[in-house]
Amino acid sequence: MIIAVHSARIFIKLALYFTALFVTVAAIGRTSPDLFGLMPFGGNHALSAVGIDGNPMSLLEAVNQAPAAGPAGPFTLDQLGALGLYLSFTLGGTVLVMLPVAWTYEAIKTEAGFRKSFVRALLVLPICAAAIVLLIQNSLALAFGLAAMVAAVRFRVALQEAIDGIFIFSAICVGLAAGIGHLGIASFMALFFCFANAILWKIRFGENPLDQTRIEKKKAKL
Repeated sequence: MIIAVHSARIFIKLALYFTALFVTVAAIGRTSPDLFGLMPFGGNHALSAVGIDGNPMSLLEAVNQAPAAGPAGPFTLDQLGALGLYLSFTLGGTVLVMLPVAWTYEAIKTEAGFRKSFVRALLVLPICAAAIVLLIQNSLALAFGLAAMVAAVRFRVALQEAIDGIFIFSAICVGLAAGIGHLGIASFMALFFCFANAILWKIRFGENPLDQTRIEKKKAKL
């Protein structure tokens, strides 16, 4: 009974959220084409639109040169504002796309339980991934430097089940898509990802009779 209630809620919640998300984006595209052009859809063309040659590293060069070049230098406040909007849409968009993914994870893990820190990680991980992609675009040196730092930190996450790793991978995919300006593809990926997981959970696809025993033992230890 509990499963039926939760499954009905998650399907309704996902349908309403994705509908509102796509309708809002479409409305912005119709009413404000210039603003829509700064959203991370169709590649990082918005970076070229603000005059930094489609390469985020050009922004750093422009900022460094601006004080010496004076007010008439290669970097203007209008460009800074446009880039700020682009980055806000990119990084904020990852959270909006990952919200339904986090809700789906909470729903399908209702019986087994989940860690709130893991759910929070699903929301913030794509922000880091998107920022990394924005930084290392067209820079092989930065890519190798990033790999060296990750190897030094040796970041690890203890995963309870295989599905946890799949959700982590989905968060990374969303972040990578946002970083290269294809958040629209990530949104549709999240749509199919969430409903696929919700449907498989609803019909109990691949359920092992021993799973219920394992879950009951786990709950008894809590």
